Amino acid sequence: MRLSAYVRQWPPGRALGFAGAFAAMLTALVLPPVEASADSVPVGTAAAADDNRSVGFVEAGGGRPTRPVVAADGGPATEFHRVAAGSGKPVHFNGWGFDTCEAPSLATMRAWRRASPYRAVGIYFGGRGRGCPRQKNLNKQWITAVDRMGWFLLPVYVGSQSPCVHARDKRRYAIGRAPWNQGVREARDAVKRARWHRMIPGSTLYLDIEAYDLRNKACAQRTLTFVRGWNREIRRHRYIPGYYSSASSGVRHMEWARKAGMKDLPSVMWFARWKVRPSVQHEPSLHRRAWMPHRRIHQYVGNVRETHGGHRLNIDRNRVDALVARTWE
Repeated sequence: MRLSAYVRQWPPGRALGFAGAFAAMLTALVLPPVEASADSVPVGTAAAADDNRSVGFVEAGGGRPTRPVVAADGGPATEFHRVAAGSGKPVHFNGWGFDTCEAPSLATMRAWRRASPYRAVGIYFGGRGRGCPRQKNLNKQWITAVDRMGWFLLPVYVGSQSPCVHARDKRRYAIGRAPWNQGVREARDAVKRARWHRMIPGSTLYLDIEAYDLRNKACAQRTLTFVRGWNREIRRHRYIPGYYSSASSGVRHMEWARKAGMKDLPSVMWFARWKVRPSVQHEPSLHRRAWMPHRRIHQYVGNVRETHGGHRLNIDRNRVDALVARTWE
């Protein structure tokens, strides 16, 4: 008989305690550090042990999550909560998230925590290319408050963009002629801002590179060099480099670089492919074992309005199975 058959006969508290201890033992024995490579390597997780623990949700019409989802292994898609600040371990979240241009008010975050299916939120914490640079709500106090509410943070840095970026409003932020050095400088800025926002080493910081023209080889090479410089410097400061881009351009480019054996690639991949079923496992631009497990986010719908608890936001929807920020809490 399987061990799980015995565990199911135990009282819930004892079963959960055994599962947590068993998972911790396996992590200590066999799992390599998350920064090891951009390819498929497992990561450690910390299971939730408080009232913030919950399951994910499946999509309704238009890809909107509504009810519990079952993970690929047959169990619930469970959120993993905070770990002790001194542990140095990354934090993994599996569930549903949203991102929006400007960090919402605390009242909105509180209402959405109670009434929405979302438990992770993308925040635009830095970079000269941000669409909403003011961020009137986003400060240390906001980070602390939403962390205590039980939110998981996906910090996004929108810095310099590819010289052949498709979006016209991003072309003024083009990467210059020293892309590696520029990537290093902007990574230092990202680390400085992350620390100011109380996101500590072990946090994953996501570099946002909007869709660009892969057919322009010189431009694509400059973009890749910038990204690699950013990644290496982020790692040097003991943060984890994540990467957001369109599935058909930036993400595909990273996959080509991975296949070519390049170093200094992102550790976590956040790909945008809209109007398809949400899935972190079935992205055609990525090899099925690349950036797996727990290394992917799928942004599957963009620019939709949702209201929860009487508070309305314009958001992008994301299926998350990836690493998030760690805070001082």
